[in-house]
Amino acid sequence: MRVFITGAKGQLGRALQAHLAREAVFPADLPECDILDRACLTQSITEFKPDVVIHAAAMTDVDGCARDPDAAYRSNALGTQNVALACQAARCPMLYVSTNEVFDGRKTEPYLEFDAPNPINVYARSKLAGEMFVRDLLTQFYIVRLAWLYGQGGNHFVRKIIRRADEQGGLRVVADEVGSPTYAADVASAVRQLIYTGAFGVYHLVNDGIASRYDFAREIMRLSGRGQVPVVVEPSAVGRKTNTSSLARVWAVPVLPARGKVSSGKPANGSNAVPSSLEMASRRPSRIGSRTSGGSAT
Repeated sequence: MRVFITGAKGQLGRALQAHLAREAVFPADLPECDILDRACLTQSITEFKPDVVIHAAAMTDVDGCARDPDAAYRSNALGTQNVALACQAARCPMLYVSTNEVFDGRKTEPYLEFDAPNPINVYARSKLAGEMFVRDLLTQFYIVRLAWLYGQGGNHFVRKIIRRADEQGGLRVVADEVGSPTYAADVASAVRQLIYTGAFGVYHLVNDGIASRYDFAREIMRLSGRGQVPVVVEPSAVGRKTNTSSLARVWAVPVLPARGKVSSGKPANGSNAVPSSLEMASRRPSRIGSRTSGGSAT
């Protein structure tokens, strides 16, 4: 299979290259390939003649998106439009990497592929705009939503929380934000299998289990050899409700064997729902769930 990957230098892009090592891969990223340069991008994709384009490039800094909404929409919306138009020209399917942030977090249970998005920040709105371009411009596509992604490299929560622990000697972390910590290598493995199915649609691709930020931080400390670091709950703002950003899957297609133990249901202290790049033997790989078996635009 011939696979064109945007954002190939990012944590997911590198994981994808590792899991697609036996395929013919075109790893595209700045400065050589800019998704905002439609002509150059289209030429690169059409000349490569891919069987699928995996669009992993994005502006993912939530605070940066809030400070510069124009940049967020240029990258996440218009950049995605350019990739979709290039896929049109190359007559190939597209896999768009989206986010759990397209939901508002007010649901008391994990979000399903059937749930209606309701983004509440600039980053989320720009990513949902990208989803809309994919749906409107293509008939063969995968939209893959991820949550709390971490892996080798990148400035993700695992890296940030370890750095804070080393610098401050203790941690204060909120317990009212709940999500699905997801290991980039597991996503890459599942994506590799997904693109061979031709089962176009919307997917929530996350590791099994849920955790609060507090649970996650405690498990990171334990598994990184920092179990002695105190982790206390950061008090919530008065009247603030639990923000649930975890994702669930509707039709669980077991593309990878389950291994290890994970928690399920409501998060609890010491949750073991956290896979990691830190020699976590309790990792359970991603599975695939689809919203729809067809990829027709709406």
